[in-house]
Amino acid sequence: MAILETKELTRRFGETTAVDRLTISIDPGEVFGLLGPNGAGKTTAIKMLTTLLPPTSGEARVGGFDVIRHARDVRRIIGYVPQMLSADGTLTGYENLLIFAKLYDIPRTVRESRVRDALALMGLDDAANKLVRNYSGGMIRRLEIAQSMLHEPCVLFLDEPTVGLDPLARQAVWERIEELRSEFGTTILLTTHYMEEADSLCSRVAIMHVGQVMALGTPAELKASIGGNGATLDQVFVHYAGTELDSGGNYRETFRTRRTARRVG
Repeated sequence: MAILETKELTRRFGETTAVDRLTISIDPGEVFGLLGPNGAGKTTAIKMLTTLLPPTSGEARVGGFDVIRHARDVRRIIGYVPQMLSADGTLTGYENLLIFAKLYDIPRTVRESRVRDALALMGLDDAANKLVRNYSGGMIRRLEIAQSMLHEPCVLFLDEPTVGLDPLARQAVWERIEELRSEFGTTILLTTHYMEEADSLCSRVAIMHVGQVMALGTPAELKASIGGNGATLDQVFVHYAGTELDSGGNYRETFRTRRTARRVG
């Protein structure tokens, strides 16, 4: 039984259709990737699935709960790491997690152990008492993932989790994401611009283009669909999304991405 499914999920902003009849089904424990340039509808889809933005039409259920009728129940069982920073640089890693543990209403009797376990899982034990403003970009991302996992969510949403990070930091984040899937069975839906990230982490990916899913399958299936024999996900992306779109996005999106890169880098 799917842990996340959408049927004809649509979001319009005036005359613009940001997400157009999105229909996907994700199994428990799966790492599912949404690929596409800025403006393809990835973040809008995430916001609808995390109850931050109401759909214009269509349906979506997470853990069996409707995102509109049972929004509070959905929020209890999900974790969400947005593109922009959510950690407080003036606090230590431990203090950040402690605040989130209280916000999630984690019982006092297990709060300390839950925070310590999360720090250990993300490889931040030694940095627990350091101010987050002194963390590297990769450490900040791992802390934010730790925050989102404190209440042991069934589904974790990661919106561009490695934006602005150097290759070594990206690899460290990838390793932690894989641990969440393999050790805890966490279902993960992530958006990314990095084809190698999707190829390494995702069991299936959907390629979005101007709000629509143009292709969906395992990385191997998508490569085979354009001929296989050495094909890459980059080539798959160009084939289905076309080359006319600038993956850098518009001025506002470029500014946001570069600002994030400066803050985490």
